[in-house]
Amino acid sequence: MEKIVSLVTAETTALEQRAVVLLVDDNEEILDFIGDDLGNKYLILTARNGIEALAILQQQIVQLVVSDVMMPGMDGFELCEHIKSGIEFSHIPVVLLTAKDTLQSKIKGLELGADVYIEKPFSPEFLQVQIASLIKNRNKIKTYFASSPLIHIKSIAYSKADEQFLGKLQDTIHDNLEDMDLDVDKLADQLNMSRPTLYRKIKSISDMSPNELINLARLKRGAELLNEGTLKIYEIAETVGYRSQTHFGRNFVKQFGMSPTDYLKAQHDKLH
Repeated sequence: MEKIVSLVTAETTALEQRAVVLLVDDNEEILDFIGDDLGNKYLILTARNGIEALAILQQQIVQLVVSDVMMPGMDGFELCEHIKSGIEFSHIPVVLLTAKDTLQSKIKGLELGADVYIEKPFSPEFLQVQIASLIKNRNKIKTYFASSPLIHIKSIAYSKADEQFLGKLQDTIHDNLEDMDLDVDKLADQLNMSRPTLYRKIKSISDMSPNELINLARLKRGAELLNEGTLKIYEIAETVGYRSQTHFGRNFVKQFGMSPTDYLKAQHDKLH
């Protein structure tokens, strides 16, 4: 019985770790064709036009959008513009599929922020490679940001809108570092965003919950203060909102793989 339970848990975890891809096309056969091809690697959501797609994006955390260009209601160009121009979805990569093979059409798609532009008819393998590459590169950036003490939060930005959002987010967290009870509700209030919208944005752009990102911001600020060398470790712990030096040290090791003392020594060795 225990084996069955552990297998079910493992399968559930694997499903949860698969990236979510939203397919947008008014042709049912194309949706089924692409969905079947990608379904083994990704969790697939589908929409018939841009309006349906935006409704899904407001409810679900999506890692990538694949959209046809020619659709009724809201076409792929309009959808791409909506995704890339606002703070809420600007981090999501967009792959545009189109039967239009004119240079002007390609230029328009790329100017609107599309990450990849693929002409129909296309090779399913080519689409798979493009999607895998986009997701893999984003994941590398997120991992590097999370594991590197001094890498700025703007390193995970994918657009100008993202840069502005992340800069404002970090400033807000830094202004409230001494508040040990800082959480997503307080952040949402100060950023004038709804709690679900802020949660989805942070989770999607960083792979962290808001509380995890707040904790990381505390630790990164702690690393900056360690570098400056003017405060003792217990003073830094208090400054960045930890109740004790022990708690700060434990979290620092968990996040960066070394203690604050070892980090100080490593930084010192670099300079000498």
